[in-house]
Amino acid sequence: MRVVVALGGNALLRRGERPDADAQRANVKTAVAALAPLAQENEVVVTHGNGPQVGLLALQSVADPVLSSPYPLDVLGAETEGMIGYLIAQELENQLPGRQVATLLTQTLVAPDDPAFATPTKFVGPVLTRAQAQHLAAERGWAVAADDGHWRRVVASPEPKRVIEIKTIRLLVEAGVLVVCSGGGGIPVVRTDSGALRGVEAVIDKDRAAAVLAEALEADALLLLTDVPAVMRHWGTPEAHEITSARPDELRAEEFAAGSMAPKVEAVCRFVDRTGGIGAIGALEDAEAILAGEAGTLVSTTGSFGGQE
Repeated sequence: MRVVVALGGNALLRRGERPDADAQRANVKTAVAALAPLAQENEVVVTHGNGPQVGLLALQSVADPVLSSPYPLDVLGAETEGMIGYLIAQELENQLPGRQVATLLTQTLVAPDDPAFATPTKFVGPVLTRAQAQHLAAERGWAVAADDGHWRRVVASPEPKRVIEIKTIRLLVEAGVLVVCSGGGGIPVVRTDSGALRGVEAVIDKDRAAAVLAEALEADALLLLTDVPAVMRHWGTPEAHEITSARPDELRAEEFAAGSMAPKVEAVCRFVDRTGGIGAIGALEDAEAILAGEAGTLVSTTGSFGGQE
């Protein structure tokens, strides 16, 4: 099978964890151990989040007295895509000796008039107290929002339209290369009136970008791996329980948190609707079982709700 796997931000940096290089290396090693069995039996393309890392670099850039102005988010996105892609590719080579691996910096086309530019929703950077968030908002003009009991910066997250390097990615995959690409949703770019590409101030949702990538690659499956075992109905209440399988229309009828699970649900539903393939959401450590239909939430054209009603 051809499988696109999207690693959540917690696969690289857990909530509240110091963003040290050693911590991220250790987390990547654990993540790749879960992916290796999939890559041995299937054509796998790996993508990943970058929210904590790009936000950290933005903080450093703003505070750097050498710079006349901070680096824009598209440049910082490229930095994190290279940094994280390097860590993942190196560990894939360590755990899959003899396998050809390539990390590819990837640009993602968005519409210049996307309404998301006027309504920031994408969480980036470290968790903050309310007082810290309000201080940064006042000092730097950032938008901030509550995030699961904490506060974080939010930036524009326009809808991904197309992966610019899709032909190159397809060539690599068809040559048997295990590709790491579209990190952090890809570097956000628009087309100017002259047809040139230009980076924009945004961070694309990596799950939506993964769905666009998977569709363009004609993948058989899209796996969104995170830190929860499955999509939950009635999350955060005593009645919470897992949804083991569903059709896209059934899953869309439920309500999910806008900043976390909702984009994942919409991404897999869109992929299944457009391709007839299989979409799944679940825990990183269950990757092999999820692809086998033995764990996580499976989304397909013929699925039905599982779990306790």
